[in-house]
Amino acid sequence: MAKRKVCGILGVDILVTNMEETVETIEREIGELRGQYICVGNVHTTVMAHDDPDYRRVQNSAAFVLPDGKPLSVYSRKHGFPEAQRVTGPDLMLALFARDNGLRHYFYGSTEETLAALEEKLRERYPGLAIAGMVSPPFRALTGEEDAAEVERINASGADIIWVGLGAPKQELWMYEHRGSVNGVMIGVGAGFDYHAGRIRRAPAWMQRLSLEWLYRLLQDPRRLFRRYLVTNTRYLWLIHRGGK
Repeated sequence: MAKRKVCGILGVDILVTNMEETVETIEREIGELRGQYICVGNVHTTVMAHDDPDYRRVQNSAAFVLPDGKPLSVYSRKHGFPEAQRVTGPDLMLALFARDNGLRHYFYGSTEETLAALEEKLRERYPGLAIAGMVSPPFRALTGEEDAAEVERINASGADIIWVGLGAPKQELWMYEHRGSVNGVMIGVGAGFDYHAGRIRRAPAWMQRLSLEWLYRLLQDPRRLFRRYLVTNTRYLWLIHRGGK
């Protein structure tokens, strides 16, 4: 496995990459990535990792951390990596679905309703996509027996990629705890299931280009996201101003 080029941001090693390179890396190294996981990093998860050493260890134990949040790729470009580009979880999903690579996909997380809508839309848009399974786990901690059964079901499906949609930090902790026991590569994509199921609208392209996707989501769900975006984003800017390490 080739040495990865990373940029350290608030203690987290963020991969220097772009969408095409990320997709090709996953396809080329799928064998070596089995049993590992990929984090999709943004301002929220990076600040959480800065403040919590245990969560920072979870992030940095990943095969790599992608720059989902545009401020992360912007920081990388300003600090010696002009080639760094944003790679969002939802866009990565579509990029891999569109490829004729024979990979089998498993979806773990969200609700039964969201998964049903997601499956319908994916089968319509990507008729050749190999969906190995879809599971909405209980919204509580699983017992040891339940967890072992879930892992057995995932592995029996022959999935190459396990998309994990549990939200941060739950999804990263789940992937960390299951490294080495799940046969495919796990990728945490947060609200990716909801986007592609049509449950959440994505920000217009112009807002994404201006790093304003967070504002679009905040306006959709202000009560739940107020602290996450306004408080965390302000803290990120302050920490970056102080040095960003």
